[in-house]
Amino acid sequence: MPGGSENDLLISGATRRYNGNNSVRLSSITEHNGEHADNGQKKLSTFFGVVVPCCLSMFSVILFLRMGFIVGQAGLLEGLAMLLLAYAIIGLTVLSICAISTNGAIEGGGAYFMISRALGPEFGGAIGLMFFLANVASSTLYIFGIVEAIVSYFGGSGQLAKGVFPDGYWWNYLYGSAILLICLVVCLVGAEIYAKTTFLIFLIVMVSIASIIISFFAKKPLQVLLPVLNSTTAVSSVCNVSVVNYTGLSYDTMHGNLFEKFNVDYTTGAKQNFVTVFAVLFNGCTGIMAGANMSGDLKNPSRSIPVGTIAACVVTFLVYTILVILISATSPRALLQCSYSFLLSINLWSPLVAIGVFASSLSAALSCLIGASRILLALARDELFGILLRPVTKTTHSGNPIVAVLVSWFLVQMTLFAGKVNTIAPIVTIFFLFSYAATDLACLALEWASAPNFRPTFKYFTWHTCLLGFISCITMMFLINAIYTSISVLVLVILLIIIHYRVPSSSWGYISQALIFHQVRKYMLMLDVRKEHVKFWRPQILLMVKNPRSCCQLIDFINSIKKSGLYVLGHVSIGHLADMDTDILNYEYKHWLNLVDELNVKAFVELTLSGSVREGTEHLLRISGLGGMKPNTLVLGFYDDSSCQDTFLKVGAFGEKKRRSGSRLSAIIADERRTEDETFESRSFFESGTSAFDLSDDASEQGHGLPVEEYVAIIYDALKLRKNVCLARYFDQLDKTAVMQDKNRVHYIDVWPINFLKPLLTNNRRGGGGTSLYPPLVDEATTESTSYFDTTSVFLMQMACILNMTPFWKKKTKLRIFLCVEPGDDSYVTPGDQELEEFLQTVRINAEIKQVTWSDPTTHPDDNLNSGDPTIQTPSKHVMQQDNGENLHAAHPMTKIVNDQPKYLKRVNTLIRSQHEATAVTFLYLPAPPRDATKYKEYNGMLTAVSDQLGPTLFVHGLSHVISTTL
Repeated sequence: MPGGSENDLLISGATRRYNGNNSVRLSSITEHNGEHADNGQKKLSTFFGVVVPCCLSMFSVILFLRMGFIVGQAGLLEGLAMLLLAYAIIGLTVLSICAISTNGAIEGGGAYFMISRALGPEFGGAIGLMFFLANVASSTLYIFGIVEAIVSYFGGSGQLAKGVFPDGYWWNYLYGSAILLICLVVCLVGAEIYAKTTFLIFLIVMVSIASIIISFFAKKPLQVLLPVLNSTTAVSSVCNVSVVNYTGLSYDTMHGNLFEKFNVDYTTGAKQNFVTVFAVLFNGCTGIMAGANMSGDLKNPSRSIPVGTIAACVVTFLVYTILVILISATSPRALLQCSYSFLLSINLWSPLVAIGVFASSLSAALSCLIGASRILLALARDELFGILLRPVTKTTHSGNPIVAVLVSWFLVQMTLFAGKVNTIAPIVTIFFLFSYAATDLACLALEWASAPNFRPTFKYFTWHTCLLGFISCITMMFLINAIYTSISVLVLVILLIIIHYRVPSSSWGYISQALIFHQVRKYMLMLDVRKEHVKFWRPQILLMVKNPRSCCQLIDFINSIKKSGLYVLGHVSIGHLADMDTDILNYEYKHWLNLVDELNVKAFVELTLSGSVREGTEHLLRISGLGGMKPNTLVLGFYDDSSCQDTFLKVGAFGEKKRRSGSRLSAIIADERRTEDETFESRSFFESGTSAFDLSDDASEQGHGLPVEEYVAIIYDALKLRKNVCLARYFDQLDKTAVMQDKNRVHYIDVWPINFLKPLLTNNRRGGGGTSLYPPLVDEATTESTSYFDTTSVFLMQMACILNMTPFWKKKTKLRIFLCVEPGDDSYVTPGDQELEEFLQTVRINAEIKQVTWSDPTTHPDDNLNSGDPTIQTPSKHVMQQDNGENLHAAHPMTKIVNDQPKYLKRVNTLIRSQHEATAVTFLYLPAPPRDATKYKEYNGMLTAVSDQLGPTLFVHGLSHVISTTL
């Protein structure tokens, strides 16, 4: 690659950006994700960077202050069942973490980085915010644990010293605020202080846990004083004694603790059950992300995170299991339910337990506060919430996110008002379960997408484990607290919507796109063209556009008649790839996509490079679409000498007004700093002054201008390819706003299902069967009979009906069909009318039908041409018929030989214009072009004369059978 070194091509997992010379440079992690790129600063091994943080997060309040509560309420069997269930859930999530973390380089941000880069910015931002709140609430939980330990050990009836600290709600809030202030100071001074002491804290905690286990075997039976409770009647009925005998290892004690006995929690007075106790226990298992959060400081995150996390889970599970069994075998239920700090009373050296509680809880609180600030910093640097989080990106010279720390501290300070461990525990559990569910979902989506680049080195997972983990997390969330979960889901959905619509596209990749591709490919293979049926026919349209600047209204109009079918914007650039250094269409393509987004049409874009417009259009007709979704209808702009109009100005495409509209929140989320919006670049890309085709005579004679012969030849080719054809004229005059605002009259969609050019193109069939003046391309018996309602007429009416079915046109317009009869012709006032009415009812087309008298110019003097409107007869009912041959074999008024072609065409144009006062769009019959290429210019001149000054007009020629009268 020019300008790039060989090593550039060998480095994976880094952010690459291309400069103007197409050379590659590696963006630093500081630029991309807010972390330091210097590998020299990544010094933590698997043990110190993952195992220690995970164990410290899991060995904290729950182990020292709530294991007795869990066993006392749930008993041994249900306690072990809860433990197995909790570790099954986190175990499944750990498998997902291992799979994602071994699939590529993980930078700073940990779990947030994995989720956001796997699921895209919408889920990443929403779940990242949830994970941030989970760390905030978890920090509060651990501070509550420290406060509870202080009151239990040094309160009015303190186990270590009595009366040192007064008890009460506001006193507890003060203690919690002081502890949080210490954490804040440590975070502001630098998290390095905490990082350097984590191993020492880990050793202290492990020694404390070891002392507890040894004490169960070494401590002899004794009497334990219960704390003095300011309790309710419900609590007093459970904790109605002041002293309980600790038995030590005893079969009778284990048998008494074997089964559940749910009572009230003496700290909250709330009746407990399996779900509430599980919610408390699960908080002791929520440290599995601690190692992932240290990813920015690990030597080898892809190896350290899976190995260290699994090791930490195994160690903590064994410790929790041992403690549950030993507590059940040594401590009577009354002690467990009425003294959550009983481990201190039965320890060989009581202060060691207190040291373990304070060290582990303070460490966990610091870890969560630091983790919350880093997640918030990552969210801010990814700019998912615009200027709302922009101040959070400010850091010190050493990289400490001081603003993020202060914001996290403030939120923890607010949550301290919750007051109790068991009050905040369900909220913490729900937030963490959200994060775990998102991790499982990310891994599941990557596995289901079957992307070739998802090949993690960790192989011990399947989509079944991911799905089971996701379902388990969601189920437990609703069981723990349906109200909190429902509110969280609602907030999550709102965040998803805001981020989706207000944040620019990211370079992370979208898993949704991979999933959509996988599913679309599967269903496209199932879409069999051999099973197509007329009952389910729908238009699949290829609209050829040279410059959309002159045809925005047409693009929008065709979007209204696609009826959920395929819609492709086609463009032909003149040239040959062999003569170019690079493919110019790669650069143009994104501007066309911006146009589709700006016009809000559901269309694909197909660009091709060809030596001529005719050849390029044929290419697009053949290769656009895929499988059973390929264009069946070609739409072209009209070939005339009208001047081009800048329709960008009319429809407000790429306009400032659209950008500036919206709520203040929208403006904040959208981030008004971004001035180089791609849509504004696209506005200047589509130069003004050119139309969908170069239609002037001068243009056709020079450069790559399109000659009229080539234009008609495109129609001819499309019909040979068995495609329906539509020609659109005057759609730059279509003003939907005016139609919407004009409430004083009804606007019409006019349909003329009559081949006005029939007398000019063939001899009079009733006159004796002469030869064709212009032999048509297709068989007259099926497409251009002397009936009003041949295949083309039926197709034309179907397209008009489809337009009238769309919300705007259905509300603002009515469908009107015109039928021409000769003066004195009463052929339509016959019993045959009954059949026509029944047919219209069968095909369910609701239209107003008008009969107009047709006076042939060959039988009238010249002054009749401008003598006023043709005679309008009383409107009949809906008139249309279609037998097996698609023909209504009735006399056709347009069947006389015409000797004066200009007068005839003017007469037709006058007839149509006379009914045009309230017309929004006109549908006209398009006959097939002649085979003789020398007649192409004359053919196009006829179409031009008939449609002169008619306003928005669509010529239609149909080859498809599009209406079915059967179920």
